[in-house]
Amino acid sequence: MPEQVTLNRSISLPMMVLYGLGTTIGAGIYALVGEIANIAGYFAPVSFLIASILAGFTAVSFAELSARFPRAAGAALYVKHGFNSDRLSTLVGILVVLAGLVSAAALVNGFVGYLHQFLDIDRVYAIIIIVLILGSIAAWGIAESVIIASIITVVEIGGLLLVVFVSGDVLWTLPERWEELIPPANIASWSGIYLGAILSFYAFIGFEDMVDVAEEVKNVKRNLPLAILLTLGITTFIYMLLIITAVLSLSPAELANSEAPLAEIYQSHTGQKAIVISIIGIFAIINGALIQMIMASRVLYGLSSRGLLPRSLSSVHQQTRTPLIATAVVTFVILVVALTGRLTSLAELTSIIMLSIFSMVNFSLWRVKQHNPKPTGIKTYPIWIPVTGFFISCAFVLSKLVSLL
Repeated sequence: MPEQVTLNRSISLPMMVLYGLGTTIGAGIYALVGEIANIAGYFAPVSFLIASILAGFTAVSFAELSARFPRAAGAALYVKHGFNSDRLSTLVGILVVLAGLVSAAALVNGFVGYLHQFLDIDRVYAIIIIVLILGSIAAWGIAESVIIASIITVVEIGGLLLVVFVSGDVLWTLPERWEELIPPANIASWSGIYLGAILSFYAFIGFEDMVDVAEEVKNVKRNLPLAILLTLGITTFIYMLLIITAVLSLSPAELANSEAPLAEIYQSHTGQKAIVISIIGIFAIINGALIQMIMASRVLYGLSSRGLLPRSLSSVHQQTRTPLIATAVVTFVILVVALTGRLTSLAELTSIIMLSIFSMVNFSLWRVKQHNPKPTGIKTYPIWIPVTGFFISCAFVLSKLVSLL
């Protein structure tokens, strides 16, 4: 009987952090700055800081669970251990895949919209070409895929830091203007900060995708949890630097009225068109789609390897050491959804799905810790962290549902 081919453990800690930054610092931040400034005004940095703390509870839960159960399928596996239910585990896995597929399809459509600013190409042909290219990269090999995603991530972060760099003169005014960013103790200000924090929360989501490549990470019980926490810390630092620069450079009204606020900041400080920023934004979009594709194929692989989906989805190619059939299925579905789907309402549904999954993952760690509070060989955290993460995630789900009614 031939030896079963397994996934290739080739992702180091730095590569994992870059992978995490690629899935967290997405194209959304290029537009999100204006929306949050419109809601929270000069107190937008406080909204971002609160959002990072709120996201941090769930990120810590994922970090601990990734060390306890370092397998592909991520959230689905955690729910299996927390609720002891194969059916619920399978449902969560399928929901994670669905969210990734819809997100990737939306990003592909967004990419085509930006592409038309530089190249006149039929939408259908553009979508087919880009999805097949991304599918080929994902099938090529995990090391190659993560290296490409990491390079794009470095470019992406470079674009954000470029905006901060050209705006350096306003940062020197912070010692004189810092009081403008401190909210007073009144309901009106804190109401805007709270609404801004809810919107900012989505800019920190992405760490949940990192756990789905657990079987391809070197020294996984140490490196994966550490990468999740480093990703959140670096993301928070970059976002805070960026949003402080933004509100000191332009008024909240100017940021809110701009379709491309970061490009507007760049132009206001350099007097030049922000072509570089627009191009980097395109790379950010396509990087997000690639990472979602990798994530979805690994969840299908993980569910299949546990016998919860057809066995063929866990087939690993001898040369590429990637799940080719799962990758092909993901590529095909993204192609169909990108070509046919109306994605606005699906995007809202995706956020509700992800927050529901966060609730179940936090609750799962809560239950797991009750049965096994301190397993040997891994870093554990106080039980109040997943409890808090559970209630925060539930509150966000309820607020999203209320907003849709």
